[in-house]
Amino acid sequence: MSRHYSIPVPETDPETGERYLPVGVRGPDLLKTPLLNKGTAFTREEREAFGLIGMLPDHVSTIEDQLERVGDQIERKATEMDKNIYLNGLLDRNETLFHRFLVENLSTMVPIVYTPTVAYACRYWSRIFRRARGVYVTPRDRGRVLEALQCRPRRERPVIVVTDNERILGIGDQGVGGMGIPIGKLALYAAAAGIHPSRCIPISLDVGTNNSELLADPLYAGYPEPRLRGEPYEELVGEFVAAVQTAFPGALLQWEDFSNKTSFANLSRYRDTLPSFNDDIQGTAAMVVAGLMVTTHHLGTRISDQTIVIVGAGSAGVGIRDQIATAMVAEGTDRREAELRILTLDSRGLIVEGRPELPPGKQRLAVPVETVRDWQIDDHPIGLRDVVRNAKASVLIGVSGMPGVFTQEIIERLARHVPRPIIMPLSNPTSHAEVTPSNAIAWTGGSAFVATGSPFPDVIHGGFTHRVGQANNVFVFPGIGLGTLAVGASKVSDRMFLAASRALAARVTPDLIAAGQIYPSIDTVRATSQAVAVAVAAQAIEEGLAEPVDDLEAVIDADMWFPEYLPYRPV
Repeated sequence: MSRHYSIPVPETDPETGERYLPVGVRGPDLLKTPLLNKGTAFTREEREAFGLIGMLPDHVSTIEDQLERVGDQIERKATEMDKNIYLNGLLDRNETLFHRFLVENLSTMVPIVYTPTVAYACRYWSRIFRRARGVYVTPRDRGRVLEALQCRPRRERPVIVVTDNERILGIGDQGVGGMGIPIGKLALYAAAAGIHPSRCIPISLDVGTNNSELLADPLYAGYPEPRLRGEPYEELVGEFVAAVQTAFPGALLQWEDFSNKTSFANLSRYRDTLPSFNDDIQGTAAMVVAGLMVTTHHLGTRISDQTIVIVGAGSAGVGIRDQIATAMVAEGTDRREAELRILTLDSRGLIVEGRPELPPGKQRLAVPVETVRDWQIDDHPIGLRDVVRNAKASVLIGVSGMPGVFTQEIIERLARHVPRPIIMPLSNPTSHAEVTPSNAIAWTGGSAFVATGSPFPDVIHGGFTHRVGQANNVFVFPGIGLGTLAVGASKVSDRMFLAASRALAARVTPDLIAAGQIYPSIDTVRATSQAVAVAVAAQAIEEGLAEPVDDLEAVIDADMWFPEYLPYRPV
């Protein structure tokens, strides 16, 4: 069938009030269209009307039957990667069933569809490749990127997740394999925020790779050249953004897993051109701020009262630092005073003014020399141990990708001068976490609040069960997308992210925080996304970035798709 088929929109029968889907695809083409295929759930009437006689087993399944069958097959898979491959195959066959299974099994399936398992899917992408999904743009497409995007069926105001594959989670340049990230993210947009899959467009800017293993692999599926750099790269990105504006008016664009340099450059250059954000920079930061709002409120303090140490000065670290400072300013703290309460380390130690060969992007992160002049320093350059000891840190955040960098000595030092330290080892996948929750809790005598980037099991210490909250961006970016699209916001502002943090923090109940869990449970993500969307949309309206609406909650609710089968009628 043609890939230019029109995407049907539900209609309501004026006489019966029944909601149905007008479908113009028939026979084998219908079974091959993932957005429309019901598999064995096609009714006998639909099989007759759409030319499916003889193409399916006799039994007419309910969606519950199919969900049980999917669950049984998942249980038979030996590894997490096997489960990921199976679920992606299901997505390629039947999108409604895939998303329904995800919605009903969020706590167990999100780690399979996304982090940590997606990291390994990206690494072996070319070896496990089965079917193309989304849009691939390469340097060969210069001058006709719009043509490539227009091959995609369109619906009003889609959400696009785009990556150039250079910095995939904690495993680096994965070339075309990075496409696993947009696909996984958009599955979460649909499951967590109810954005219809037809509005979800994954895109890979496959500009080559500097991963020598991939270039040497005869099965590598991507553009087999070194990475495009400099002006040619910038021109291709510029053409891509212009093509998005033409092909998908009103689209929300999420930049994902670009390198430190290109992530900031692209966000800065285009955030006022079309509604867009970078989840690594802004989404992760909103998650951290929400966690700090929860813990400081519980402790009867403010974020501004904390001394915060961030290990990792990449896009996530810089975004976290900036958003925490913004949250402190919202509490009434002077911006410069706020920034002085946040100390950032990179691979060379604490970033201090006057450090030789300090890149321009890190200069604004540097603490004044006066800050460290009277410190007792054992290591040169100044390392994490000296920073925690001298600054009397109360919050330790890791986005370094360096497993085990939060050592026992450092964690114990942190706990000496603060009764309830806050420790966030956020690097993904699980193997890259700066410290395991079990160690962080044991080394603080059970006093620490711990949140991680990837899922970890509960920790039992001293007879008490500590529930480890996951600082999973899925609590933020789907709601940001839903709220932005629902009111047609012209920009995604910093204050919209702060509103998202507040809405997320409000979802953490007293029983969770009493157990040490500072984020909601993943199975509540749809309700959380709805609350975040309302807050984000309201903030956009307040800032004049969107027109007022009469009943915002009703608008958001109406925009949330639930994966279920509607009756089909031929057109």
